[in-house]
Amino acid sequence: MELKDYYAILGVERSDDLKAIKTAYRRLARKYHPDVSNEPEAEARFKEIAEAYEVLKDPQRREEYDHLWQHRNDPRYGTSAGRDSGYHSADSAEDFADYADFFSSVFGQRARQQTPRRGHDIETEVAVFLEEAQRGETRTLSFTLPQRNAFGSVIGETRKTLKVTIPAGVTEGEKIRLKGQGEPGSDGAPAGDLYLVIRIAPHPLFDVTGNDLEIILPLAPWEAALGAKVSLPTLDGSILLSVPAGCQAGQRLRVKGKGLKSKKGQGDLYAVIKIVMPPKPDTQSEALWQQLAQAHSGFDARNQWGESS
Repeated sequence: MELKDYYAILGVERSDDLKAIKTAYRRLARKYHPDVSNEPEAEARFKEIAEAYEVLKDPQRREEYDHLWQHRNDPRYGTSAGRDSGYHSADSAEDFADYADFFSSVFGQRARQQTPRRGHDIETEVAVFLEEAQRGETRTLSFTLPQRNAFGSVIGETRKTLKVTIPAGVTEGEKIRLKGQGEPGSDGAPAGDLYLVIRIAPHPLFDVTGNDLEIILPLAPWEAALGAKVSLPTLDGSILLSVPAGCQAGQRLRVKGKGLKSKKGQGDLYAVIKIVMPPKPDTQSEALWQQLAQAHSGFDARNQWGESS
């Protein structure tokens, strides 16, 4: 079995350290990678480079390979005569057999024969606005796929662009599977899948609770006291909401069917009341507030606190 000169294949010296070997490998791998190279016989050259690197990057394998290379032309190497003369470092025929197995598995045909392997699945996060989650969206998505050598090690990455559909009703953390859009398989095996992980982008007005939405509804004191009809934003446009008289701060007014779509149905929208006071009153406004206070002199806003101790 031919013993290849892996140092010559990578263009490095036998005394070079791992950093120099790694640098040479990366330079040659980029040059001969079958997906990007226009060089003749690029695939065969790439596999040869990957094979050389797989051995020389491992200190133990490199040491064993160097020992083999040193005795490659010695006809007595591995024989009993050679062992008696000190040509072989193993102490027994069994050791030599193990060494031959190593040689065959690392340097021989078995190292170059690849078992078909399905490509890895890929996950990428996709930020979606609430409005897009409500109606669905088609967009162009770019993501990266790792490039692997014949031994499965990552040596780079390629960029891929797809037109994808985000269906209506997606929720935070949901995964959408795109079959066969992950890493390519080896030796004819199928590609992996791409999973889009949905991330709902924060909204300036709405908070999300499951399929329901919440919005803070600011009201003037007189609107809360007397009731009012106010314009309320929803994901589908504004609606006219009737606020009942005497509503309290923190009270939740339910608007049915104006939440998020999902496979289980449509959620609701909750308007949470917030009383907003006007600026510091002028003389006329202050007099009116005084009249209001006198009209409700028996009202205690803190009666739930109980008596002070």
